[in-house]
Amino acid sequence: MADQIPINPVLLSWARERAGLSREEALQKFTRLDEWEAGESAPTYPQLEQLAALLKVPIAVFFFPEPPDVPAINETFRTLPEAEMGQLPSRIRLLMRKAKAMQLSLAELTENRNPAERLITRDLRFSADVNIQAMAAAVREYIGLSVDDQRGWRDDEAALKEWRAALLRVGIFVFKDAFRVEEFSGFCLYDDEFPVIYVNNSSTKTRQIFTYFHELAHLIFHTSGIDKVRDNYIQRLAVDAQQIEVLCNRFAAAFLLPEDDFRAAMAGREATEATAEVLAAQFHVSREVVFRQLMDQGRVTEQQYMHAVERWNGQRQGGAGEGGSGGNHYWTKLAYLGRDYVGLALREFHRNRIDEDQLADYLDTKPKNIGTLEAYFERGNA
Repeated sequence: MADQIPINPVLLSWARERAGLSREEALQKFTRLDEWEAGESAPTYPQLEQLAALLKVPIAVFFFPEPPDVPAINETFRTLPEAEMGQLPSRIRLLMRKAKAMQLSLAELTENRNPAERLITRDLRFSADVNIQAMAAAVREYIGLSVDDQRGWRDDEAALKEWRAALLRVGIFVFKDAFRVEEFSGFCLYDDEFPVIYVNNSSTKTRQIFTYFHELAHLIFHTSGIDKVRDNYIQRLAVDAQQIEVLCNRFAAAFLLPEDDFRAAMAGREATEATAEVLAAQFHVSREVVFRQLMDQGRVTEQQYMHAVERWNGQRQGGAGEGGSGGNHYWTKLAYLGRDYVGLALREFHRNRIDEDQLADYLDTKPKNIGTLEAYFERGNA
């Protein structure tokens, strides 16, 4: 019989509850869970690995003397009612647990200090009745990238990478995954020290860029949030929550396509879908963003906007995201985690602050894959 690994049963209960799993759900996978949570017995190491994977926490958490002082995922979604949270697809709830695990990993790898020199969610504050154009201008100035910089990027893939790097410089870690639920573009989890954005890598590149800044607005308002492809869910939210969601959408559009620059680009052009395609390519945004601005300016009707968006949504194809891996596991892993996060974990490993098993845990891979993953990291193309 395999050796049992003594853990802190309080931490097991805490991890299960904050992952949103009922005891009944967990018992379907681990029949002795009640004994483990009561401290009457303990899991083996392979079972501990499976628990960590299911609950999306580092294995080390099960040995903490007491639960970390971090809020449960549900508590940070101020704009999403409990009923709506309960209806989220299991895949999305799993990814949220994974995102929370990344926050815990970041805290452990950095001794609970964000490595960025500045943290945008700490330095910028806005009220809910803020002028959106003014907010967008202030955020762009803080990030330090001009519209000319944006228009000068080679293509949408380059823009996606540049914006991700820019967010990292102001303290926002961006992680990616294949959501396998077409309706969801991304979400964010707020934290005072490690706010993170999680993006559906199967979305088009321009949709991912929009999601970056929809979620950034949520984080600046100190709330977690979700970005869906279609906005009809907003009508089911409470009035205050509706206000925040609409604001986040308007902010993302205003940030990516500032009003003055948009008016200049539209000079002499008709408000048509063909024009939207041309301007979308110039600014590395979606056609939807261009049409949203045209609607806000009264140049297309809401009905025209909705019909165009529905048609474009029907045309969407997977964006393959960053990395151009062609299905290579290691390029995909680097693209999903981000080079900076992987580099952070490797640095701690080479300083002998974590062992190989811990490194594999942080990188969500098997120890046998570490050498190859590091070789791909050193090649530096992802």
